[in-house]
Amino acid sequence: MSQYDDRMNKKAVALRYDENRDVAPVIVASGLGYLAEKIVEIANENGVPVYEDNSLATVLTQLDLGTAIPEELYQAIVDIYTYFLKYTPKHSMEAAQQGGGESVVEESVPPGQQEEKSENE
Repeated sequence: MSQYDDRMNKKAVALRYDENRDVAPVIVASGLGYLAEKIVEIANENGVPVYEDNSLATVLTQLDLGTAIPEELYQAIVDIYTYFLKYTPKHSMEAAQQGGGESVVEESVPPGQQEEKSENE
């Protein structure tokens, strides 16, 4: 698989959840290929946690921007937020506990089909 194919197969979705405003997490950005890479890059630059899940990224990229996560996906999203609460730096945990938070779900590329990632990715 070429580097171009690797890039074009990437997917990313950014979610926002504000318990005072949202009934469920909302899709605020979604993209494939270069746009997916840019979403993840911006998330990393701004301390937004990134979670890799190929299946979930595939499903979420099919939904429209501004869409609340459907009930069928609640458990998957809860698992991600729980993961972030357990493993994120202290300042990210405080933000999540204050009722707001953002996250990015990214497709992971199978081993052997992905370029070496830099330390920041």
